[in-house]
Amino acid sequence: MFRLDGKTAIVTGGGSGIGRGIVELFAKQGATVVILDRDTAMGEKTRAELEKEGLEVIYVAADVTDHHGMMDCIESIWAEQGPVEILVNNAGIAHIGDAATTSEEDFDRVMAVNCKGVYNVSHAVLPRMASDGGGVILNISSTVAWFGLADRFAYTASKGAVTAMTYSIAKDFVDQNIRCNAILPGRIHTPFVDGFVKENFPDEQEQTMQRLSDYQPIGRMGTPFELASAALYLCSDEASFVTGSIHAIDGGTISLR
Repeated sequence: MFRLDGKTAIVTGGGSGIGRGIVELFAKQGATVVILDRDTAMGEKTRAELEKEGLEVIYVAADVTDHHGMMDCIESIWAEQGPVEILVNNAGIAHIGDAATTSEEDFDRVMAVNCKGVYNVSHAVLPRMASDGGGVILNISSTVAWFGLADRFAYTASKGAVTAMTYSIAKDFVDQNIRCNAILPGRIHTPFVDGFVKENFPDEQEQTMQRLSDYQPIGRMGTPFELASAALYLCSDEASFVTGSIHAIDGGTISLR
């Protein structure tokens, strides 16, 4: 069960964190995985490490905020790899600030990556996927799309949009054999979190990490593998009856707090 043999998957932001976890698990389950990431060093490092394990992983340097560049990128992937059956829109950035303290520049930057990035890649992929007989799109949103978190105004707005876009894509393409679902991760312990805490809370890193863990009713942060396992199910043939569905993988944050 949950094999992806013969399938090609694109994972945006696949060079590190949750994205890397998804790339690795999908490749282990038989998929050829194309990493789209603007961080060349991280993308190449991930590709090289996974190729040493005998996994089929390709890295393509790409910026999801570049609409025309993404159109060209997806066209090249289809030409070189053939049909792509799976797209995971994972690339994203965070920001701290409320509606009064968030600058226009920061708001636009967050929305460009987290929201328009999903549009840019999906816009390029969907017509080709539909012509090839269908496929699966999985959007990585956030629990903040469903509840309020202080000082995350731009991030919340962007992830709320991602959740709404998931419903829209699922509705518009269900007749073309394309499923679209979303995962709402809770706090997941990744190198991104470590860097985020170090940058924003340099004098209280240990205390902040403990607070992040304690916030989940389950008492800890999640792991990239746990998110990747949910992603694997939703992108597998075993989930063929699942579309327009939003899944909180959050240690009970939404339902138990």
